[in-house]
Amino acid sequence: MPHRNFHKLAWIALALTLCVIAFGAFVRLSHAGLGCPDWPVCYGKLTWPKHEHTIAAANVAFPERPVEVVKAWREQFHRHIAALLGVLVLALAALATRGRRHGWTIIFSASAMVALAIPLYMREQYVASSVLVFIAEAMLLAAAWRWSNTDFARIATFTLAFIIFQAMLGLWTVTWLLKPIVVMAHLLGGMTMFCLLTWMAMRAAPNAALIEPSGVRLKPMLIVAIVLVAIQIALGGWVSANYAALACGVDFPTCLGQWWPDMDFEQALVLWRGIGVDYEGGVLDPDARTAIQMMHRMFALVVVGHVLFLARRLISIGMVHYGWGIGVVLGVQVFLGISNVVGGLPLPIATAHNAVAAILLFLLVGLLARLRPRSS
Repeated sequence: MPHRNFHKLAWIALALTLCVIAFGAFVRLSHAGLGCPDWPVCYGKLTWPKHEHTIAAANVAFPERPVEVVKAWREQFHRHIAALLGVLVLALAALATRGRRHGWTIIFSASAMVALAIPLYMREQYVASSVLVFIAEAMLLAAAWRWSNTDFARIATFTLAFIIFQAMLGLWTVTWLLKPIVVMAHLLGGMTMFCLLTWMAMRAAPNAALIEPSGVRLKPMLIVAIVLVAIQIALGGWVSANYAALACGVDFPTCLGQWWPDMDFEQALVLWRGIGVDYEGGVLDPDARTAIQMMHRMFALVVVGHVLFLARRLISIGMVHYGWGIGVVLGVQVFLGISNVVGGLPLPIATAHNAVAAILLFLLVGLLARLRPRSS
């Protein structure tokens, strides 16, 4: 059995993760992703340069990227709340493994290695830093594989390993200058963290179990819905990472005044491009960006169709609150997506579009976590 406070801590971590996702979207959409050119500090500071003399010193140290205070504080504040989330995930792993043999030794030894790897990285000892992180990740994943999940030891330890990898994606986002595949992976990593914590919070909560209605196979429909929404989030991340949100102008449902404009799918689907290129602002030509935007729109039809079918099914079998909740959140998400286009990507709406995607995942994954098979 999990610790009596495990589910409470999981809910706190889950709420913070939603804040990290929403604020991360705000940072990305306000073009502050390179607001700090170094990692994990910002222009060599734990916070960011605020005063004239510190800004002047930072501009001398980083002449290729002069300080923009508004962008710097956004990026560094996002890192701080993500670090706080890491501490909460570490606490969850410690609670879940307290009764396991060598449980705390593995959890805290791996965490100490990661903590030691950070100053090594800052001193440009990249090989030593990478080796420590690799060993820590291997320890955590091996333990998660070996342990059962009766006390949430497996999923909590895996989540700790995953948030370390997510931190590495944050590092690569900066050092690889907003490389699109890394930016998209970082977004998906945040959503995956949110799903893992949703599962733990729902599964560990007292009296959360829902018995699956007889004669209805909800789990396959839910799994398909989660996969489709995840693919759509990835496509949305690809749109954002390649600065393709306004590739169709402010036209909807047409694009540039046409139902099928000129598109370059070959370039749009190239996932890996060179390292060392500054991807801020995007590097693709208009036809490739149009293709990315249209893929996101077209797949949205598939997602809406299946999720609406699921919502109607839930209502018909008596799960009215979940059915209407999923349906309403889906409707809000579609409205926000359309508003992004016709409104010219207003920052509050674009940020909300990311947050509502997470809320839709919360409803789907949360319901899946609560379902239990009917005993024969």
